Amino acid sequence: MGTVLMVASGKGGCGKTTFAVNLGCVMAAQGKTTLLLDMNIGLRNLDIYTGLQDKVIFDLGDFLTGTCKLSKVIVADDEHPGLFLLSSPQFRGIEGLTEQHIRLLCSKLSESFDCVIIDSPPGIGPDLCKLAAGIDKALIVLTQDYVSLRNSDTVNKRLESLGVEDLYYAINRVNPIFWGSDGVPDAEKIAEVMKTALVGIVPEDPAIHMGNNTGKPAAADRDSYIYQTFRDIAGRLME
Repeated sequence: MGTVLMVASGKGGCGKTTFAVNLGCVMAAQGKTTLLLDMNIGLRNLDIYTGLQDKVIFDLGDFLTGTCKLSKVIVADDEHPGLFLLSSPQFRGIEGLTEQHIRLLCSKLSESFDCVIIDSPPGIGPDLCKLAAGIDKALIVLTQDYVSLRNSDTVNKRLESLGVEDLYYAINRVNPIFWGSDGVPDAEKIAEVMKTALVGIVPEDPAIHMGNNTGKPAAADRDSYIYQTFRDIAGRLME
């Protein structure tokens, strides 16, 4: 059975989806069959970040309503062998989605993939609570500001209350100009609030932003420090 990892955030703009796609790209490069599951229902983006938007014909809603088989919904990323995508609907919701649906879906997917990475919606809405029913681990992505820290702490507490025990966090989009400044929370302050395991720190980098827009994740370049950073994060998450 594979591992089901949810990537969450307390607010939008933290780079949660970027984090998920680069992490998935690195895990696939390391020989783990990896599925990216986009659960930003109605507002999916993983298809763009992976450059697979033209290959997505069916989505999770089509599978759950019996329109097609699961195999028709899962799209292979030919640029990155071992990486696959399962998209949620765009512009519409999924009626009647329950915790039981999520639990059964995650169980089925974990039989076929070494790792399932779920890109969850930000915040603590009902979809986050449903997703918690099917995951093994959760990674909270936050940025170096007090609003993100407070909201991430809220997500952390909510997941704990839902019975998620393996919780981690990563600090994303770090600007070295502000690192150590009195105006932003430093790593020590963040650790005091989060009280879970820090798995990595990712700096702000134009290459990551460009990768999102071109559908070519920055971590795909194995000679880059970005690949090495996400490789180390993957190792800490999966050890």
